[in-house]
Amino acid sequence: MSRPLWMVNLIKWAFPFRSAFARLSRLPVLRTLVPLYLARGDDLIYLPRDRVIAVSESLDSPESTVVPSEVVERFIEKANYHWIMNSCLCRSAENCQNYPIELGCLFLGEAVLSINPKLGRLVSKAEALEHVQRCREAGLVHLIGRNRLDVLWLGVGPGDRLLTICNCCPCCCLWRILPDVAPGMSSSVHRMPGVKVTVSDRCVGCGTCTEGGCFVDAIHLRDGRASVDDECRGCGRCVTVCPQQAIELTVSPDYSVDALVERISASVDVS
Repeated sequence: MSRPLWMVNLIKWAFPFRSAFARLSRLPVLRTLVPLYLARGDDLIYLPRDRVIAVSESLDSPESTVVPSEVVERFIEKANYHWIMNSCLCRSAENCQNYPIELGCLFLGEAVLSINPKLGRLVSKAEALEHVQRCREAGLVHLIGRNRLDVLWLGVGPGDRLLTICNCCPCCCLWRILPDVAPGMSSSVHRMPGVKVTVSDRCVGCGTCTEGGCFVDAIHLRDGRASVDDECRGCGRCVTVCPQQAIELTVSPDYSVDALVERISASVDVS
């Protein structure tokens, strides 16, 4: 049964306290129960923006062009049902001033037919493709995969028939709590296979990349220069904000769109 609007308004009200709730999930009793209820079966992958990738020179043309957004477009073409939310719940709750609030999530699969019609609308493949293109042009980053949180707050199902394509900015509910939430939940959120983020000698230690540029607090200044830790999910935000162009995001030569699509398809069916 789809969620009534009062439930959505309650979620917006509680949004500013999400980090506190996330820290509670680390308590001994909850660190197992919370992931089991809120993240069971999840597999979510951040796709770096197409233009931030410096492709390894060992790749041969024309295959050398890695386009993460192709993964999203493949699922849009494959899906029978496409649903665009009227707005982004996260940006709306945060009163975001930097990114368009009206560019909400795109959901794919049979489960969208149960979403409250006051929250969005069914669209064609062409409209879905246009929507994600607008999101990329606005500087938003795609998060794609199976997300039990969306199944629960939307009140839809089955969970393996709902594919989430979140178009994220720093307001994102999931990104901001990853450093605080129980490991069982954070471990279900991954970087795109083959992605590596490195800091070059051009880094001058200005600290710009540490000032809200990273959604998961994975980049810090150490010994006068930026350092990226294992919490990095490879979104590429630090690449775009670095004034010295000192941070590089590369993808290994064995990256495969087909393999990534197959992996996501194993947990959620949109056809």
